[in-house]
Amino acid sequence: MPAPDLNTTAESPPPPPAASSLVMRGNLQRDLFRLGVVPCAAVALALTGWFTHNRLQTLEAAFDAEGQAVAKQVAAMSDLSLYAGDVPALQNVASAALRGGQVTRVEISNSAGVYVTAGPKNESLAQLRMFSAPVTLREASRASAFAPAGSTTAGDTPIGLVQTFRDTTAYTHERSRSLIAGIGIALVALLAAWASVRHMARTVARPLRRVSRTVAALEAGHFEMRCGVIEGGTRGTHELAMLAHDIDRLAERLQYNRQVSEERVREATAVALQRMAEAEQAALSRARFLAAASHDLRQPLHAMGLFIDGLLPSATEAQRPAVLRLQESTGFMGVLLDDLLEISRLDAQVLTPAITRVSLAALFDQLDAQHAPAASAAQVRLHWRDRGLAVRSDASMVQRIVGNLVANALRHAPEGGTVLVAARRSRAGVRIEVRDNGVGIAPIHQGRIFEEFYQVANTERDRRRGFGLGLAICARIATLLGTRITVRSALQSGSTFAFTLAPARMADVALPEPAPVAPAPLAGLRCLVVDDDPAILDGTHALLTQWGCEVECVTTGAEALARLGTGDITYDAVLCDLQLAGDADGMEVIEAARRLQPDALAVLVSGATGPEVLQRLRHGGVTLLTKPVAPAKLRALLTTRRHAPGA
Repeated sequence: MPAPDLNTTAESPPPPPAASSLVMRGNLQRDLFRLGVVPCAAVALALTGWFTHNRLQTLEAAFDAEGQAVAKQVAAMSDLSLYAGDVPALQNVASAALRGGQVTRVEISNSAGVYVTAGPKNESLAQLRMFSAPVTLREASRASAFAPAGSTTAGDTPIGLVQTFRDTTAYTHERSRSLIAGIGIALVALLAAWASVRHMARTVARPLRRVSRTVAALEAGHFEMRCGVIEGGTRGTHELAMLAHDIDRLAERLQYNRQVSEERVREATAVALQRMAEAEQAALSRARFLAAASHDLRQPLHAMGLFIDGLLPSATEAQRPAVLRLQESTGFMGVLLDDLLEISRLDAQVLTPAITRVSLAALFDQLDAQHAPAASAAQVRLHWRDRGLAVRSDASMVQRIVGNLVANALRHAPEGGTVLVAARRSRAGVRIEVRDNGVGIAPIHQGRIFEEFYQVANTERDRRRGFGLGLAICARIATLLGTRITVRSALQSGSTFAFTLAPARMADVALPEPAPVAPAPLAGLRCLVVDDDPAILDGTHALLTQWGCEVECVTTGAEALARLGTGDITYDAVLCDLQLAGDADGMEVIEAARRLQPDALAVLVSGATGPEVLQRLRHGGVTLLTKPVAPAKLRALLTTRRHAPGA
């Protein structure tokens, strides 16, 4: 695998911004190579050029000096002969000069016409270099007796000229050899410098590459990586080895810290998993407790409601206030249990929204009819602004959310205040807002108002002001509808609760169904009641009998199956508890009623609210009445059977 460049690291984070940035190009080995070779090359070329130049100058000076020396020597030897005009002697001098081998041609001449040559005459003078020397008389006073008339005896006056010629071929070859030797020396110096610097660059770059790879591996989380750089010498400590050893110690420290961190994370994860399991177990226990408590409370509460509704018409004037107060308390308990059941259903995810196109005008009209009396009693102005908009959602769930928000706003609005319910278009869809000008909600409470049983201004837990479950239910319903309730509030500035739904066209909204006809008397309606609680049987029998129904009560599922299977009696309605005596299952009775008497209204009455039970009933498609059953709800359900086709 090729070693990466030292100035690049894979997936390295960008450097922090600085006032100035230094751009690095190439790599360290190339930089070291340039740093070492370029100065060496410059020095080698300079020294070689200087020495070669001196060598060539020395050759040039020696060549010229030898040629000039021969010319002067011939001039000194031929002065008297030239003065006397002794040509043979001059010829001997010239020939003697040639025999020395330093010149190839000698010429001796004077102004009197004496001209002596020795050596071949070369037509091309390109390879010859000429040297000349004047011929002067030595000891002119001694030679004055031989001087012709009119001649001078002054030693400074030349009497002739000597010219020698040297062949430059050997000189040129020597000069070329000197140049070649200089160039060779320069190349050898450069090669030696290149090899030395290359070795030095590798010696520096290889450890740095290993250090770079180690740092990159440490950055990637591979803390077991080490540089592995070993100091080769024994004298001193190399800085690169010290750097590698420091990085190795850092890697060891990081590896140790990671091992410690992983151990701590494992311990913390084990503790978290244990606590999560404990929390899940506690949640399951709480769910089972709530389901059991809800069922156990609903049974007597259902019986109480039946008896109270049966006693109310026949109560005396003195008994009526107590019965009404008892009915009110029973109603509060029923509301609390219904809210708990609603939260259980939402947590169990057994509710599925029925998405339709909903007209906000029709929805606001229904809510206005529901909350107008409470607003009038609280002397609060309630305004609705639908702006002709429609949404795509579940009508009953939206009505539950807006209704709960309006009820809270009316409860906290001051006397003479205003509650505004408005819809407007937004980028995300249709935004529905519920505003009031009440006391507002402090920021410290805004994050907790959607928790169960959390109430800001009800420390005395007045049940007439609710139980603190409404907003929790609304938040869960909003999540089920794919939206979220937001709150914007400040003390003494009111509150605004809002959520956004998908828009729809008003032209696509279905027309509202006609209002149902008034309930007809239930006289003669044959009902089979199955329950293992005698109090509930007695209360249900008394209430249905008061409504004119023909009632037959049994306590076990076997008796119910026997009555349904005879074929002699046809029932209009079958009301069966879910949990019967002896681990009997009310679902079996309902399924038998559907099979044996398909025209009968099969209704399951239960106080169980556990998620498993709710999912089972939902999958079975059973009509469910949750205990405690409001008599009005039961009467309305039985009335539908009376108005059913063929009833």
